[in-house]
Amino acid sequence: MDLDALTTARRDEWRRLDELSKARGLDGAAVDELVARYQSASADLADIKTSAGRTPQGDHVSTMLSRARLRLTGASDNVLRQVPRFFVNQLPAALYQLRWTVLVLVIAFVGIVWGTAAWIVSDPALVATLGDEYQMEQYAEEDFVDYYSDHSEAMFGAMVWSNNAWIAVQSVLFGITGVWPVYVFVQNAVGLGTSAAIMFEYDRGADFVLYILPHGQLEMTSIFVAVAAGLHMFWAWVVPGPRGRLDALASQGRALSTVAIGLVLSLAVSGVVEGWVTRQDWPWVIKIGIGTLALAAFLVYMLVLGRRAHAAGETGDLTEYEAGTPRLVAG
Repeated sequence: MDLDALTTARRDEWRRLDELSKARGLDGAAVDELVARYQSASADLADIKTSAGRTPQGDHVSTMLSRARLRLTGASDNVLRQVPRFFVNQLPAALYQLRWTVLVLVIAFVGIVWGTAAWIVSDPALVATLGDEYQMEQYAEEDFVDYYSDHSEAMFGAMVWSNNAWIAVQSVLFGITGVWPVYVFVQNAVGLGTSAAIMFEYDRGADFVLYILPHGQLEMTSIFVAVAAGLHMFWAWVVPGPRGRLDALASQGRALSTVAIGLVLSLAVSGVVEGWVTRQDWPWVIKIGIGTLALAAFLVYMLVLGRRAHAAGETGDLTEYEAGTPRLVAG
């Protein structure tokens, strides 16, 4: 196909399509003409993409078609229809694609935490670098436990939620760097391992485990998901596959940005557990059980509902109508 010849032959028709798309009022005949020219231009765009791939002429026609499509279909879907699709299809599908990366991160995190703690405890000189003996004893005997009850339930829950949500969002959105998610992951693992070392050094290891478990199960899983999403974003940039680099990054970015929204909600739940449950004088089996149920609900949503959405062809990305026609590639 001669692209220049096609452009010359269709220029007036495309211009007319654009004029009709921008017109304020259309009578019946004009609407019929708009539909006919929309169908004709769609066929032209398909020919251009098939023969020449992505071109300035094709992008120009695609833009006009998007405007015409909006004029023909009117407003976008009602939000009451979009919300169920987001929570039933897009979000679980986006979470599901991260499952194996999250599993690897869990194993690595546990290894770093306990490796750091064992390394510090094994050497008194390393323990001494963490602070003077009085400060560390104060931390182990009082500060670690008091941390969970120094503020009101609402204030403490909101504080930990906002902090963790900000960390999760950064891990996803700055994932393209390939560095920030790894930094967040290692920093959290080493920090937790250092706290564990102090607590075990002063025979408070049980307190460390018991006070972390109720909220930590869902909280840390959410952080792992955020780090995994960031790393997937980076991988789409480095290894785009058959798609163009920007196309792959845009698609993955749209899909995984939904994860950030979902994690804000899951971390709100862990904040409620940390603010209201951890401090209570209930039996530990009840407090840890509540945290375990919260994690189980998240995993069912991610793995069961996510698998179903994935099998139905969902990726977490927008529909083609919402995102625009993708670039055609071979293979």
